[in-house]
Amino acid sequence: LDVKAIIEAVVKDVDVQYKWKLPFFYFEERTLCYLNQSKDYVDVCFWHSAIMEKHTELFIREKRKSVVSLRYKSVEDVDAEVLVYVLEVLMEYKLNPFKRG
Repeated sequence: LDVKAIIEAVVKDVDVQYKWKLPFFYFEERTLCYLNQSKDYVDVCFWHSAIMEKHTELFIREKRKSVVSLRYKSVEDVDAEVLVYVLEVLMEYKLNPFKRG
């Protein structure tokens, strides 16, 4: 499965918008996550990692202040269970990472 397909299957009525040439995924007008592709991997980047209770050891934090990611170097690396968990928690969290309050 590809990451974008998983996001679109889990997040009903997802709105995909491109900013800085990156796909950002919105749910109920809140930014859930975005994809950042490099030569060697794809990161599913998101905010609010402190609300996650599981799989936090898989989060990549490297030199970032507020964004963490799940990193996949191949399609075989994608753990759909972990990605679905993160998306479901983010959908329940009502704060927008770009707004205070």
